[in-house]
Amino acid sequence: MARDLQNGERLRPVDLARGHGLSTQAIRNYEEAGILPAAGRTPHGYRTYTPVHASALRAFLALVPGHGHQTAASIMRAVNEGAVDEAFRLIDAGHVQLLDDRRTLEAVESALRDLKPTPASEPAPASEPAPRSEPAAASGPVGTFIGPLAGKLGIRPATLRSWERAGLVRPRRDSLTGYRVYDEADVRDARLAHQLRRGGYLLEQIAPLIAQVRAAGGLEPLEAALHDWRGRLSARGRAMLAGAAELEAYLRKRG
Repeated sequence: MARDLQNGERLRPVDLARGHGLSTQAIRNYEEAGILPAAGRTPHGYRTYTPVHASALRAFLALVPGHGHQTAASIMRAVNEGAVDEAFRLIDAGHVQLLDDRRTLEAVESALRDLKPTPASEPAPASEPAPRSEPAAASGPVGTFIGPLAGKLGIRPATLRSWERAGLVRPRRDSLTGYRVYDEADVRDARLAHQLRRGGYLLEQIAPLIAQVRAAGGLEPLEAALHDWRGRLSARGRAMLAGAAELEAYLRKRG
């Protein structure tokens, strides 16, 4: 920063703000928050900034899309306080989170592929003997009871009950017997939960994904949402690269 001062390069708050569509108050707020280094002062007490401050501002604004405002601010504070390793740790954590999100997306996409009908699951030709059907009490228009569904998934009924408590399935109760009855949407949710559990995901991680399936109205509309999700992850990864480049430029300017 000393070189900038010797070169007589002075910037006003408005000079920093103008190029980014910010207010001069925002510049002062960023300085007070530690996002920008402390400004110099004129003999009359007015703030003066340098190209180093301009670089810090560019770095912060570039970090926000990839890491979020709060983390980007923490990264800049760490750098300005000389704790560069802490800044790198925060950046690493952001990349780990992005990788976790990618793995979750891949797990959901894999589960959806597994849930789609395959030729082997289509009805057999009329010339072949039809497969034995389940008892009428366990399937049909009224839905599926817990025992047959658990057997089809290869899990225990107690597991389905625990999934119900976690909100992954929402069976209704038969008005006469009080037994749980799983309709087509419940079976879909149970199968999706089963695939994700096999992938190592916790119930609290699966519940929001099941909620997305319900909100989308089924699996097909969710595919568009997953495509959009993948696009957002790619944009976030690219934003992290852009933020890292601006942060590196700022570190070089600081010396």
